[in-house]
Amino acid sequence: MQLELRGITKRFGALTANDHIDLVVAPGEIHCLLGENGAGKSTLMNVLYGLYQADEGEILLDDDVQHFEGPGDAMRAGIGMVHQHFMLIPVFTVAENVMLGHEETTFGGRLNLDAARARVREISDRFGFSVDPDALVGDLPVGVQQRVEIIKALSRDAQVLVFDEPTAVLTPQETDELMTIMRQLRDEGTSIVFITHKLREVREVADRITVIRLGKVVGEAQPTASNSELAALMVGRAVELVVQKGPASPGQPALVVEHLDVIDANGLKVVNDVSFTVREGEILAIAGVQGNGQTELTEAIMGLQPRVNGRVSLGSETLTGLSVRRVLDAGVGFVPEDRTHDGLVGEFTIAENLMLDRSHGEPFVARGSLRRDHLDEFAEEKKKEFDIRAPSIQTAAGRLSGGNQQKVVLAREMSRDLRLLIAAQPTRGIDVGSIEFVHKRMIETRDAGIPVIVVSTELDEVVALADRIAVMYRGSIVGIVPGDTPRDVLGLMMAGERPAEVAA
Repeated sequence: MQLELRGITKRFGALTANDHIDLVVAPGEIHCLLGENGAGKSTLMNVLYGLYQADEGEILLDDDVQHFEGPGDAMRAGIGMVHQHFMLIPVFTVAENVMLGHEETTFGGRLNLDAARARVREISDRFGFSVDPDALVGDLPVGVQQRVEIIKALSRDAQVLVFDEPTAVLTPQETDELMTIMRQLRDEGTSIVFITHKLREVREVADRITVIRLGKVVGEAQPTASNSELAALMVGRAVELVVQKGPASPGQPALVVEHLDVIDANGLKVVNDVSFTVREGEILAIAGVQGNGQTELTEAIMGLQPRVNGRVSLGSETLTGLSVRRVLDAGVGFVPEDRTHDGLVGEFTIAENLMLDRSHGEPFVARGSLRRDHLDEFAEEKKKEFDIRAPSIQTAAGRLSGGNQQKVVLAREMSRDLRLLIAAQPTRGIDVGSIEFVHKRMIETRDAGIPVIVVSTELDEVVALADRIAVMYRGSIVGIVPGDTPRDVLGLMMAGERPAEVAA
């Protein structure tokens, strides 16, 4: 099936998110829609899927003009969409999620779950998904949940499949598996629209590339284009894809973690006897496959884990046992790995999010009253400094793109009187322009003599930023190595091998 968008325009008040966009996706083609966060990619696909109605323009499938009043119309026309944030019900089984909204019944009026199970097995076997139709979705790894989303779309005979930032929540291994699946779908004749901002993925899987910037198509490219060429099209300027940093000048030990254990709600030790030191003016990167205790480690330092043994100290002050408020007041900035749930209040404005955790006193509150003029002045300053792209500081944070949401979190945390910065997955789901900005600010923080901990599953980011690298596996640190350690050595350590074993 050929998809064509002609002159699609979508406005939100004074903001034009899509400005007369033309796009053609041929049958059996992976067409990549590349652009920065906030460029209008997802808005365009939401118009295609019937979630938004275009103000101008038309959608054609095999040259027939379509009129979608909602997602149901789009699905009936053969369009499926795999959203960045999965549209699944965790307490339902795979089969129940797949049949939801398209329920079949038996002659007796009961739900025909057997038919749904058979459909899941048929699609799963066809593409090698290995998905159990009776498994609870909430118990499945993220990569398998994404396969369930794909099965949902294919079970409704989708001939055009939209992937909206599909790798934002996947490990590198799961990303590679998804690329294989996309090629299989293409080879069977499915038209794929692949929305992303990750240049490596684009060059690996795309047949054609369309670049969108500020709501407009600014060019097309072939997968043979260089990263620098694609990045310049996306951002409208040359982008430094390699972090520029001088050698570190470490000072005195600042953060000291000694024999730290974290016990989860089931009594399992998810962080096991972890010890390390971070010095003033250095970046310690914590590497590892997601789920090996990195999240619990940072939460323990921040006072977010209730069952902790061992000791954490910052300078002469012991942090173990302190409340989150007191840890923040001690000078710790914290960028959580999930900005949507833990870093922002989506309904609050940009200005209100910039004062979170500082609403109990100066400079924003005096005598129990909000000093709106101080807050607005601060927010305008940070909006400009961190290049937060939004109509105003009164825009709700939940309406921002992922990259701009991350900039709000960074602006808040880096504006503290810092003695330590902890950044977990700081560039997850953000574009190359924003990544360049985030990395520069972290290097500047280090060069100001402040210790920085970066937790990342992206080896490129770890190698680019780190002065030293601690690799975690199953809750323990298998080794701490220099920042210039080869990637293949780090990969073996991430699989549990210790540095001495790797050398041998």
